[in-house]
Amino acid sequence: MSANTEVKLVNILLVEDNPGDVRLIQEVFKDGSIITHLDVARDGEEAVSYLHKRGVYQTARKPDLILLDLNLPRKNGAEVLADIKSDDHLKRIPVIILTASKAEEDITRAYNNHANCYLAKPIDFNQFINVVHQIKAFWLGIVQLPMS
Repeated sequence: MSANTEVKLVNILLVEDNPGDVRLIQEVFKDGSIITHLDVARDGEEAVSYLHKRGVYQTARKPDLILLDLNLPRKNGAEVLADIKSDDHLKRIPVIILTASKAEEDITRAYNNHANCYLAKPIDFNQFINVVHQIKAFWLGIVQLPMS
């Protein structure tokens, strides 16, 4: 490691209402050489409040990466994505759709609203863990994220 190498903290917002999926994703992002701070919003309204620093989220960190489920209570993920990508302060944050839906209309709508990628959650536990590891390896190890 050179003297100029600096350790960067990557802030991630996980928008997910399934407690089991939240736990698994937290565990995967916990280990490794990349330092991450993972915040969780459990519904679409909470995610929008977090991103716009409203209410209890006035001191929320701007995420470097967002993992977004589509099937959310109160405000669905498609609406959250449209909100993010229409806001000049948020639109450059990469948004990874990580959802159970494999419906072509959901995939098309997500890409039309400028999602950076769309991944269907595998049903199998080990495959799900592998997908999350791949997200981490690619988005935190290979991709250059914009500065927040």
